[in-house]
Amino acid sequence: MRILIVTAGSRGDVAPFTGLGRRLLGAGHEVAVAAHAPFAGLVRGCGLDHRPLPGDPRELIRARGRAASPGEARAVTAAFLDRLADGVVGAVADGTDLVLTAFGPAGLSRAAGEACAVPVIGTYLAPSFATREFPLPGASGAAGGPGAPGVHGVPGGPGVPGGPGAPGGPGAPGDGGLGPEGNLAAGRELLARAGGLQAEVLTRLRARLGLPATASPEPDAEIRPVLHGFSPLVVPRPADWPSQVDVVGYWWPARPRDWQPPAELTDFLQAGPPPVFIGFGSMAPGQGERLGELVTAAVARAGVRAVVQAGWAGLTASGDDVLTVGDLPHDWLFPRTAAVVHHAGAGTTAAGLRAGVPAVAVPAMADQPFWAARLHRLGAAPRPLPLDALTAESLGAAITACVTGTALRRRAAELAEAVAAEDGAAAVLAHIGAVGRGEAGHGDRTSGEPGAS
Repeated sequence: MRILIVTAGSRGDVAPFTGLGRRLLGAGHEVAVAAHAPFAGLVRGCGLDHRPLPGDPRELIRARGRAASPGEARAVTAAFLDRLADGVVGAVADGTDLVLTAFGPAGLSRAAGEACAVPVIGTYLAPSFATREFPLPGASGAAGGPGAPGVHGVPGGPGVPGGPGAPGGPGAPGDGGLGPEGNLAAGRELLARAGGLQAEVLTRLRARLGLPATASPEPDAEIRPVLHGFSPLVVPRPADWPSQVDVVGYWWPARPRDWQPPAELTDFLQAGPPPVFIGFGSMAPGQGERLGELVTAAVARAGVRAVVQAGWAGLTASGDDVLTVGDLPHDWLFPRTAAVVHHAGAGTTAAGLRAGVPAVAVPAMADQPFWAARLHRLGAAPRPLPLDALTAESLGAAITACVTGTALRRRAAELAEAVAAEDGAAAVLAHIGAVGRGEAGHGDRTSGEPGAS
């Protein structure tokens, strides 16, 4: 079967699908990944075909930052989405038998699939359905409330202006601060707001494709099944989620086939005790110098060695016991560290859990506060340190707690062992097999209560 995976956003929105794609490839399928051009090397390096999507999320962030008014920022985002919509349609029209879509471009993928008579399965990296059990990340009324818009994924998707995971309260399972009905109402409002951002783009796209208008304001409301690629040990499936919506386990990023660790890095690792990893992924572009000084001071206060990943911020730190690196596979590096300091993006959070080392979560936006709070509740991390309030003193103290605290290290190791026993890709393969056999309703669940979609 020819399978197209559609995703958009930063590296963290693409990398998990390289691992899922590799598993599909190993099962005999032809696999292509539609993603922004900057990730062509990552996709092809993992042995998968790449179909380019227009636009660069980093440039979108910069353009929105230069906008003179909210209206201008919305116009920039709408133009980005219109180009993206055409790219998704083109990628599907190039030939496929099945589309797997991330949440952000789900509405675009569904329209393209409908126009090309191709089935679409949702493959989401963060909780994207309202529930009574916890408020979705960034839901109104959760601790801290929704904040200023950020961009992660694609506008209208998790962590984008108005999307699930806009800056705000942690909204982690077990939080329940709004009460069951409040959690559900806030989640529904959040998803409707996310859909509203894409509504005009979807209306124009469906008209161009000769499709009827969709009845739901939520961009992914009619996609089934939907499989969430995170561990049920980290976020158990809510009992009131709709049928055919499940939590199946992580999809681990594939390591590029020709990748070798830089000699400078291996020499550094061998020259002393395990270092602490520090990186903020696609967060804080343009703040590299300020954060670099903060990180340098924190590392000195904690008395540790550190590997610092530059990321979109251009982060650098100085000192004999500090090495700055570029992008590299977390599955190789993290097990060689004493602790990991990161922005709590979904993929980096998963990589830290897999490695079995404690984490210091420094969330900035999107779904990051959600995962940061969850790490803390799981006992694998001290209390989160929001990026906008981060200091050398607080970061140094948290690093010290991770490298000296036996309880954090023990709990991280326990979680790693449990997560290693899961196989998130197997569930996707099972659903794809059902599509290939023409079975309807394969893997249906009965939701705990009606009306939680």
